[in-house]
Amino acid sequence: MNRNQLTALRLLPWSSPEGNPCFLAPGDAGGVVSRFADETEDRQLAEGLDVCRSARRVLDDLMTPHAEVRYTAFRLAECLADVLRVAESRGRRLPAVSVAADDGPDGGVSHEGGTPGSRS
Repeated sequence: MNRNQLTALRLLPWSSPEGNPCFLAPGDAGGVVSRFADETEDRQLAEGLDVCRSARRVLDDLMTPHAEVRYTAFRLAECLADVLRVAESRGRRLPAVSVAADDGPDGGVSHEGGTPGSRS
């Protein structure tokens, strides 16, 4: 399978029982598996937001027990992995954008007085 075929596949928000990524071949965007994947991604993103809010409360409390901080770190890592997978899946489905050679890596954006890539 070449790179173009692989990027045309939709990365699903779950893994196989062996831990391998699962993909969906392009087709009807309104299909059952596609809708289920959309719902799963939405649920994962909402859960990530909830865990992030909870983590802020845990970490703001200096008296939080070590075990609770550790559990919070595990949950944050799980949610981060889910969110990164959603971002990768959605990024793969964005249309390719070509940048003109004279635009440079920042798409022709001026950085008035700064070096390219710096925030002024």
